[in-house]
Amino acid sequence: MRKNYFNRELSWIDFNERVLNEGLRADMPPLERFRFLSIVSSNFDEFFMVRIAPLKAALRAERQADPQAEHTLGTKADISGMKYETILAACGEKIRSILKRQYDCLLNEIFPTLAANGLELLHPNSYSVDDTAFLETMFKREIAPTLTPLRLDDRPLIGNKWLYAAFLLEPAYTASCASAPLNAPADGASEDGLPKRISVIKIPSSFNRIVWIPADKTDSLDRESADEPEKNEKKRFALLEDMILCFAHHLYPGFQIKGRMLFQINRDADFSVDEKRDEDFIEAMNEALENRETSSPVRMVYTPGNGTVRKEIADFLGFEEHDLYEVPGPLQVSDLLGLVKMAGFDALKEKSWKIYQHPAFIAERQFADRQREALTYAGRPDAVWDIIKADDVLLHLPYQSFDPVVEFFQAAANDPQTLAIKTTLYRTSGNSPVLRALEQAALNGKQVTAVVELKARFDEERNISWAQRLEKAGVIVVYGLSNLKVHAKASIVMRKETGRIERYIHLSTGNYNDKTAKLYEDLSLFTVNEEIAFDTGILFNMLTGYSIIQSMRRLSIAPIDLKHRFLSLIERETSRSSEKYPGKIIAKMNALADSDIIQALYRASQAGVTVKLNVRGVCLLVPGVQSVSENISVISVIDHYLEHSRIFYFANGGAEEIFLSSADWMPRNLERRVELMFPILQEDVKKEVFSILETYFKDNTHARSLNQDGSWTQIRAGSGETFRAQTELLEKARRAAGKSLVTRETFIVRRSPPDV
Repeated sequence: MRKNYFNRELSWIDFNERVLNEGLRADMPPLERFRFLSIVSSNFDEFFMVRIAPLKAALRAERQADPQAEHTLGTKADISGMKYETILAACGEKIRSILKRQYDCLLNEIFPTLAANGLELLHPNSYSVDDTAFLETMFKREIAPTLTPLRLDDRPLIGNKWLYAAFLLEPAYTASCASAPLNAPADGASEDGLPKRISVIKIPSSFNRIVWIPADKTDSLDRESADEPEKNEKKRFALLEDMILCFAHHLYPGFQIKGRMLFQINRDADFSVDEKRDEDFIEAMNEALENRETSSPVRMVYTPGNGTVRKEIADFLGFEEHDLYEVPGPLQVSDLLGLVKMAGFDALKEKSWKIYQHPAFIAERQFADRQREALTYAGRPDAVWDIIKADDVLLHLPYQSFDPVVEFFQAAANDPQTLAIKTTLYRTSGNSPVLRALEQAALNGKQVTAVVELKARFDEERNISWAQRLEKAGVIVVYGLSNLKVHAKASIVMRKETGRIERYIHLSTGNYNDKTAKLYEDLSLFTVNEEIAFDTGILFNMLTGYSIIQSMRRLSIAPIDLKHRFLSLIERETSRSSEKYPGKIIAKMNALADSDIIQALYRASQAGVTVKLNVRGVCLLVPGVQSVSENISVISVIDHYLEHSRIFYFANGGAEEIFLSSADWMPRNLERRVELMFPILQEDVKKEVFSILETYFKDNTHARSLNQDGSWTQIRAGSGETFRAQTELLEKARRAAGKSLVTRETFIVRRSPPDV
């Protein structure tokens, strides 16, 4: 470690270990634990594709430039002082340790507990005679006709993140599941002296990997219960890939299977698109996406089996030994998350968390229910505008519903006084109500502008699809900015009201995605504040047209001035701090990796400023170092919802300031993306945000503190009461909704319906 920085990759792995630790908690229901364990697997896929890939590429480039570097650790090092090859070795060691703990828990705790409670995964070595007959019949009738065995000698494309079965074949022998065990050993030498024959089969995604086995298998292939068991049955299931391994001999007549295994690979996804191709940017993006399927392999994960098969596949793909990760299976655990949604197993799940309506919208919603036949929208067509105009409204997702955001767009689409809508779209769901509202608005003659970020990693294809759909409806679609991702979340609705244009603003820390709004914790603000509205208009002018950089009154924008603004706020706190009136900074974010920000925080600590940080994921700052960061503490909360909001508090000598932002304290966010930070100005809302921020630092059930050596320690309740931040925030949302129901009911009853 150099200059008091942790390594970024190892810090990220530590975050994934904190996710793992949630899955290891014996006090949680097994399906909730299973959910966290599955997240570990999907997180590692992305980690290798995005973080390990560029490290390996840098090492390759260095060795090509200097062949002697292969015999050393090279010269390239990161901000912590660790050389790249050392980082890769340390990452491999940590990840293998995590995978071992993950699969030990899955195989020895989770699956046995599920089986004991009526949800049983059958392995091939536990198939009964009836099970084998049922599965083999299904395989021959339904699955085998769709499979395509490929010879490895023909150099087939092995796609990124696809699941494959691989087989070692020898001629003149017909194997069966019983006579050719899944783990049959082989030296790799063919009995006929011919070269080894390796075949691979891509596991089809058109089938569910979970194959239900009915209790009564008589004619079961013709029953719906073959796909979904009856409610009162014990639910037993096999995995599609196990069936293919077991019955693949039907695909290789005249050959025997001497060895087999399952595998998947991760390829380099750290690609860039040629952004100079303005005229055919979508085509350039599609080409880049195709390259992802053929880019350099980074890692292979495989199940135990035949050593020859493993070696041949690894050699074919160019893997070295340290690129190979053996796990007992199943692979791609996240594909099995359907188990978490299974009906009839509530005792194995965490009780569903209710999502509450924001109190400002409850009265209108109740009135709308009473007047459903007479009125078309939420009580009155202009209700949403009156609510926002009366006061700033803060939404805390997912404790409070995403519905007001959807209604904001739906009301604008059908409101005769709405003239124009502008919004930024980074990630959204496939059948998004926001997108449908934008389409409807354009069809209704509104001028609709959508700044769509096509470069949102792993959502590129989806974004291209719905961006083209918006264009067909008449929406003005702007495909981001060259060399900058547009990560800011902002919308404007412009209405004509009493001879003037009123601008209604929505700003958020998270995406316009109705699906993740039920899973990710985020904060967003509705306001008509004129200064914020003016600045938001400037932002869209810069995004969609030619505009010089203009000074803003309330908003800060990356990469223009956001980093400088953060540094200035930290420096102001540092300069104002005294022994009598020490400064205070409290911040919540997803990641902290910007060296300039970290150094500024170190200076603040040395000046006596108390710095409390809640960092969900990567943190390069080292807390608690004498004379450097002794006044800095770092916690991380991993719980039911994914923490996603970014909140920044500065004491400012008593004139407290609180900001929300789409940006983390990362170089990419502050220097290579369009990001947005906005202030909370209304006093009651400011108190509400500060209360949310403070709540996390009281957590003693799901919070961990970062130590000086890089380890994390679970914060315990001690002799006091336990405090879980997320359930407290849920209770706050419940109380707010309940209070509104009581205090506004008489108002609703007395109110006369508007003319319609």
